[in-house]
Amino acid sequence: MLAMWSQIGGAVVFLICAVLIWNKWIGPGVRAYQDSKNAELAEAEAYRERMRHDVGEANAELARADEDAAEIHGRVDIVVKREHERALDEANHEADRMIRNAEGELERARLAARDRLRIEFIEKALAQARAQAPQRVGEELNHRLVVRTVDDLSRGRG
Repeated sequence: MLAMWSQIGGAVVFLICAVLIWNKWIGPGVRAYQDSKNAELAEAEAYRERMRHDVGEANAELARADEDAAEIHGRVDIVVKREHERALDEANHEADRMIRNAEGELERARLAARDRLRIEFIEKALAQARAQAPQRVGEELNHRLVVRTVDDLSRGRG
């Protein structure tokens, strides 16, 4: 019986020693390890939540950027259309101005040509008159014509 009680006593002492060793050295190490792992998990979860929040903000920023890009494209289309219309209007005004200038040049050229033609006809008529006048006009007729021309010029009928 003694052997049995000694076995039970040894087992109890072993158990008490095991509990004491566990509580003094192993338990705090396990708790510290468990606490550090729990802290790591809590930090990882907090990081994950921050990342989810950042992803949400990034998605919102991306949506705003897409809206801004769409607005910019709309504005570009409007500006391009407006600039096209302005350039077309300027080109039309320039073309109208050039046509008016060309018409004015044409009228001036027409007047100059008419004046040159008139002068040419007058010169030819004078040349023909000089050639035929001595044969057709005598001294008396010449005197009457000169007097009448001078009278007309002095009266302002010229």
